[in-house]
Amino acid sequence: MPELPEVEVSRLGISPHIEGHQIRHVNVRDSRLRWPVPETVKEVEGQTLLNVKRRAKYLLLETHAGTLILHLGMSGKLRVVPVETPFYKHDHISIEFDDGQSLRLNDPRRFGALLFTKEQPDVHDLLKHLGPEPLTDAFHADYLFEQSRKRTQPVKTFLMDNRVVVGVGNIYANEALFKAGINPKRAAGKISKQRYEKLVPIIKDTLAQAIEQGGTTLRDFTQVDGAPGYFAQKLQVYGRGGKLCMVCSQRLKEIRLGQRSTVYCTTCQR
Repeated sequence: MPELPEVEVSRLGISPHIEGHQIRHVNVRDSRLRWPVPETVKEVEGQTLLNVKRRAKYLLLETHAGTLILHLGMSGKLRVVPVETPFYKHDHISIEFDDGQSLRLNDPRRFGALLFTKEQPDVHDLLKHLGPEPLTDAFHADYLFEQSRKRTQPVKTFLMDNRVVVGVGNIYANEALFKAGINPKRAAGKISKQRYEKLVPIIKDTLAQAIEQGGTTLRDFTQVDGAPGYFAQKLQVYGRGGKLCMVCSQRLKEIRLGQRSTVYCTTCQR
């Protein structure tokens, strides 16, 4: 599933091509996504697309009439192509603009979504319970420490709870905890404020580096494949279970936490 950096790079990739253009037509070729695509998405037809924003992993396409809420799900990808471009298999949505371009959502597994709201997106049921964005000032060590008190769950699953903070997915939780030297199994409520003060900037830096990496390797969303993928980073622990730690040469351990693969170093992470 695309994580926050991949979704942010998708936003950066499509925005220059579609912002400021009038939406001529929303072509719903198949409405059977994670939730049925409502007829109300067509209320943006004739409207100018003002902004493409992101909240957590949701892309928000804002117009004066309301906002389209778009989610890539597990397999979704976006590309901007001329309207006359033949459709690919699994091209379920095509948003067509006044300059002859269209934004296509391709989603083989159908866990993506396209919804519409006339209200402020932050009060929508999908968004109103979300925690702060990790790259903003609202996410800081004092906040994370306070949220963690009396929590017995492992710190890794705590960080991946979107009600606590959005967008710290499995890959980046693994990597940040390794860099901070924190054992992912430790109870969130047992971790000191000093250790959260070390962890928070590491989370921010890890995500920012991933976005920067994506921005240099995936600039062009007008080509045939707009899939965000995972960027060619030098991951230190994720996906390296059983291999040697890059710091101490201890063999990395792989376990399951919250039904997700978790890799860590028993020597470096305490």
